[in-house]
Amino acid sequence: MPVISSHKDPEALTLTLVAEFAAPVERVWRVWEDPRQLERWWGPPTWPATFEQHDFKVGGRSRYYMTGPDGEKAGGWWEIRAVDAPNRLEFTDGFADDSGKPNPDMPTTRCVVTLEAAGNGTRMTTVSHFTSAEELERLIEMGMEEGMKQAAGQIDALLTETTV
Repeated sequence: MPVISSHKDPEALTLTLVAEFAAPVERVWRVWEDPRQLERWWGPPTWPATFEQHDFKVGGRSRYYMTGPDGEKAGGWWEIRAVDAPNRLEFTDGFADDSGKPNPDMPTTRCVVTLEAAGNGTRMTTVSHFTSAEELERLIEMGMEEGMKQAAGQIDALLTETTV
């Protein structure tokens, strides 16, 4: 598995995931940029994602849902805050209702992804920022940390494909 570390910091209100891949930075960037590739790894294997919108630019929005093993759907959205291709992406990530609108009853996170050359490959660091310790704990209890690890673990298969 490409995940080399995961660290929850309740004082800084962050969850940091670090993964390394045997592919160049530009190639790893495409798994974020291309919605069809994003669908193949965003979310744990038992909850695959479908991106209905992915406007990958500052101010752009993404709308997606994940489908659970029993067919249940969980909606989500992003608002892109910064794009510095191919090294840095920042977005707000939240839950959505059945119509795709942000769910105000659920926490949102600010996610910062950095990609940097590491040896013969790429190190991807994903830092999720929370607004409170309670929201951090709520999402951890919902399985966010394990889900992120499982999701990142699916990227290697994409990177080895030569047709993408």
